[in-house]
Amino acid sequence: MRPTALALSRLAPLCLAALCLALSACGGDKPKPARVLDQPQEAVTRVGDVSVRANAIPTAQLNPATAKAYGIDIADDTVLLVVAVRQGPDGQDRAVPAEVAATATTLQGQRAPIALREVRTGDLVDHVGIAKVVRPDTLTFDIAVKRDGRSLTDLKLVRDFAKE
Repeated sequence: MRPTALALSRLAPLCLAALCLALSACGGDKPKPARVLDQPQEAVTRVGDVSVRANAIPTAQLNPATAKAYGIDIADDTVLLVVAVRQGPDGQDRAVPAEVAATATTLQGQRAPIALREVRTGDLVDHVGIAKVVRPDTLTFDIAVKRDGRSLTDLKLVRDFAKE
């Protein structure tokens, strides 16, 4: 059975009303963009039974107790670099003496050394330092680790820092 002209003429206003209703739903407030959260990204390398882990965390994301334990100030323009040198299998590893040096390089090629110091937490030792960041930017951390005066490994950590 073919639709008649009369049936189509009655259906057209209903379709037009439905289309207008659907389009009106599209014209409201624009959705807000998702907020990008800085997520810790870890770089890990293993040389024999020694592992080196590096992490860069915006200090503004640290809780006050952690900042106090590391002896640092919380700020919007600083990043905490943490480097851990451990020996043994994961979960049973222990801190081992090491010399750690690091630099941070921006996307524009500005390179700055990071002064690292040892922070003890129980039997563990972390090498920590502060880098400045002007958001948005990507910092490349070049980390050199020595044991017994000899090069153990070099590690690179690339970290994006979104605009707040």
